[in-house]
Amino acid sequence: MDMKSVESKWQAKWEKSKQNVFNKKNIDKKLYVLEMFSYPSASKLHVGHWYNYGPTDSYARFKKMQGFEVFQPMGFDAFGLPAENFAIKTGIHPKDSTEKNILTMEQQLKNMGAMFDWSAEIKTCEENYYKWTQWLFLQLYKKGLAYRKEALVNWCPSCETVLANEQVIDGKCERCNSVVLRKDMTQWFFKITEYAEELLNDLDKLDWPDKTKLMQKNWIGRSTGCEIHFECETGDTITVFTTRPDTLFGVNYVVLAPEHPLVKKLREAHPEKATEIDAYVQYAAEANDIDRLSTAREKTGVFTGAYATHPLTGKKVPVYLADYVLYSYGTGAVMAVAAHDERDYAFAKKYNLPITQVIQKVGEEIVLPYCEDGILVNSGEFDGLSGDEARDAIAVHLTKIGKGSKKVNYRLRDWSVSRQRYWGAPIPMIHCENCGVVPVPEKDLPVKLPYDVEFRPSGRSPLAGNAKYMKCTCPKCGKKAERDPDTLDTFVCSSWYYLRYPESKNDKHPFTKEIADKIAPVDVYVGGAEHACMHLLYARFITKALRDMGYISFGEPFKRLIHQGIILGTDGNRMSKSRGNVVSPDKYVDEFGSDIFRLYLMFGFSYTEGGPWNDDGIKSISRFVERIERLVQKATELQDAEAEIGSAEKELDYAKNYAIKAITRDMESFSFNTSLARVMEYVNALQKYDSDGCKNTSFFKACISDLIRMFAPFAPHFSEECWEMLGNKDSVFEEEYPLVNEQALVKDEVEYAVQVNSKIKAKVMIAEGLTNDQIQEKVSALPDVAPLLEGKTVKKCIVVKGRLVNLIVG
Repeated sequence: MDMKSVESKWQAKWEKSKQNVFNKKNIDKKLYVLEMFSYPSASKLHVGHWYNYGPTDSYARFKKMQGFEVFQPMGFDAFGLPAENFAIKTGIHPKDSTEKNILTMEQQLKNMGAMFDWSAEIKTCEENYYKWTQWLFLQLYKKGLAYRKEALVNWCPSCETVLANEQVIDGKCERCNSVVLRKDMTQWFFKITEYAEELLNDLDKLDWPDKTKLMQKNWIGRSTGCEIHFECETGDTITVFTTRPDTLFGVNYVVLAPEHPLVKKLREAHPEKATEIDAYVQYAAEANDIDRLSTAREKTGVFTGAYATHPLTGKKVPVYLADYVLYSYGTGAVMAVAAHDERDYAFAKKYNLPITQVIQKVGEEIVLPYCEDGILVNSGEFDGLSGDEARDAIAVHLTKIGKGSKKVNYRLRDWSVSRQRYWGAPIPMIHCENCGVVPVPEKDLPVKLPYDVEFRPSGRSPLAGNAKYMKCTCPKCGKKAERDPDTLDTFVCSSWYYLRYPESKNDKHPFTKEIADKIAPVDVYVGGAEHACMHLLYARFITKALRDMGYISFGEPFKRLIHQGIILGTDGNRMSKSRGNVVSPDKYVDEFGSDIFRLYLMFGFSYTEGGPWNDDGIKSISRFVERIERLVQKATELQDAEAEIGSAEKELDYAKNYAIKAITRDMESFSFNTSLARVMEYVNALQKYDSDGCKNTSFFKACISDLIRMFAPFAPHFSEECWEMLGNKDSVFEEEYPLVNEQALVKDEVEYAVQVNSKIKAKVMIAEGLTNDQIQEKVSALPDVAPLLEGKTVKKCIVVKGRLVNLIVG
């Protein structure tokens, strides 16, 4: 079979018949299957795209044949740094390169033969999409969930932009691998922390991989403790959060993060310390958060010259700066308990600070630092208390005297969404000297991204250099004003895209509640695990916010989540151009066709695990498909002839139904390799029946038809062609997926191996339900066994049900 011409033929037929377009009349049977959309930074699809989209499409086709109205759209996450970095390197405008890449990738995706509904296509860089991303920003602003403040941000000096915490990997930019610096900058934030508790609690309701749920739980980082107030000599309150208020009497100094706002005031109060403080603040800024928190890093700090008052003892304790305290976590200040915290202990030892033990283990000597629970000592009226009892008593007392209170704290920080880049959705806000920050009226959306912009790095937002874009009129007072020069983090674009697909052509609304509530949330979402604490968390937050604003009725975007594994290079490393181990799917698709390549990806790897690329088996897959073609050809040549359903037919019927049952089960768990193994076993059974002399041709032809229906989701073009060869007029995907006949799995007879003194002498079919004595009588009479028993006594007959009989003779 000429696979390339067959694929072109059926792709044209599918497009003409609009077979893959979602039929909203059947919305009550909907199944929303979605793959994470691709970023068109490269000019072509790579193996990773294929591995995500091809097998998932097979699952979607399987569900379609089970009677679901499958909605499987496709689009492009088209804004972002890679296109802009490419533009900086080559001089090709991001819009031009992105649109060109999309055209190429669209054709590749269509050549894949996937069941994508192209009528729902979205491209996040187009005005009819980012208009609604800007609309989303305005709704969050009106709700108080978008705000602007000066904050310490992650700054990539190479990309010259702010990065969200999730985009900093081991202290480096996830895009360019440059060391990330910390600096103060006025930014827009989304208040994701408002939903921290719900984001945490609702994870248990989701059908997601446990590892991904754990990653989000750890990222949200809920901890229960106490906020405690120390009064600084400047009159300011230093608030600390601790999970161990039971150690409060052991505090001998307080530590501020070098970025803490109070540092400036302390520097002014103690000018003699100014030089030391300035040097240390600069030193800390040059280290990333990961290094600063490392237990292996030497503890360093500087005394500010200031003191704070202990809330319970009234003792004056020195205030230090130390880089092991981060302003972005907790309150940016900690109470140091050297006797019961390893970092504080190392710091106190280095700077000769006092160490006061306040926890004792009953009947045992302890070695400091002792960080476990124990009995309180040197703690005034709280001596003798321990654990939760001690923590609760001190928290209650602090609340009573106004020096603290119980508090739940989260590691999660608000989402920084400002980016000092060009290729993104412009932030729809206006800055007016008279009115302050003013939102762009919704009727004026979209705020269009200008084409004529110098996008090479300059340390400020590229849009700021375009006077025509920046200058505008304040919608509130009518005076001259300026637009916000920043663009939105591209994760904002992808946080709601699943809601746009069902109504991608709606120019009045981003989506409507009526349609969204019927089609969404996504039933099965497939994509990489690397998005656990970014895209997946942000989409959950935006969904909950939209629900609370009344735009939708559900609170989670993705019911079920599947992570595909990673296809590595032949050297076992992740594919990258620098390693020279990138595998292009194009040469395999050109040589074998997309169905063969899809089959190989599904059979050659466990879908959720992946593994190193090895193309040794792709020719075997091609030969297997040829075997199916020969069976189909044989079926077309046979004349219908009814005959008895004998043991051979029952054996074939068993093989068929065993395969159907196993595939139906395994497809639900995305176990494509085991599903295809069952198809192969069934093909072997068909060939055996044929080679043994096909008696019941009508039965055989029906079994071949079932094979093609069974195989259709895995090789859609090939199966359509085979279905047509069998004389069918309609698409095989209009057929029902074969259903298991459980009765066929109950065998009337089972083949037994017959052994004499543990050596196989014969094979025989034995009816189910016979007693061991009846089985012994039957096998003893076999022509190959009876002569061996003459003149001998059967001492023992061992029967392993359904497998073998062993006659022990002597």
